[in-house]
Amino acid sequence: MKKLSLVCAFCICVFSSFTPKGYILPDDKKLPSMLAGSESTAAQSWVDSLYGKLHLDSLGLERKVFFYACKGYEYLLSTGQIAKPETLTICDYSQSSKSRRLYVIDMQNGQMLFNTFVSHGKNSGKEFANTFSNLTNSHKSSLGFMITAETYLGKAGYSMRLDGMEKGINSNVRKRDIVMHGSWYVNETRADEGQNMGRSYGCPAVPYAEHSDIIDKIKEGSCFFAYYPDAWYANNSQILKAKFTWPALAAMQQGPVAATTSASFTNGTN
Repeated sequence: MKKLSLVCAFCICVFSSFTPKGYILPDDKKLPSMLAGSESTAAQSWVDSLYGKLHLDSLGLERKVFFYACKGYEYLLSTGQIAKPETLTICDYSQSSKSRRLYVIDMQNGQMLFNTFVSHGKNSGKEFANTFSNLTNSHKSSLGFMITAETYLGKAGYSMRLDGMEKGINSNVRKRDIVMHGSWYVNETRADEGQNMGRSYGCPAVPYAEHSDIIDKIKEGSCFFAYYPDAWYANNSQILKAKFTWPALAAMQQGPVAATTSASFTNGTN
């Protein structure tokens, strides 16, 4: 319980979006507010503190995306679905494939571990992904909250499976073989040359130079969130619509450990 309280006070996860059956997303991409209920002010303050500590604004991740991620992470933690709460991975598909749009966050110490490039499915778009699917052979990326799973050696070498946590949204990722693996077509050189990196069959592929380190850090039970500003997803995600007590907020009200942790984020210290 002590470890869980400490982890909770440092954790944050990202929120993702998805359209049904691979439909192209609508022009209206405004998401409904997730700040509902008496917890909203405290939750927003906690998220804002960590957002500032991690300097996510300068790294291209919007504050609202970070809040959505936190809410989903906290929900999965509260329902016992996260076996490895130490890290949170955010894949922000609202950004160009030429941007460092993958974020791996150390939730215990409030630090950025990796900020790198990541691919999207070749049928999801070119430079920008704009259409997603849960269907087999769609060659599109899936959005939403997932949990990292076991590793294996496949065609692309060392790889990691994912399990979707949202029925009808990403529940087929394992069956579709949507996995994290390394790739030669995802790297800084290609980004500098202006080449797109949406060439996978839906997998979040990362540079070979980093893939082993990233997979080893997040494998076997951590939260993975793939985001895009889709109103359909926001309105249909049971995770984002859930009403629950955030473990991090509960921990901050319980005693000296939580109080110390909360103060460290507020003051910007480790």
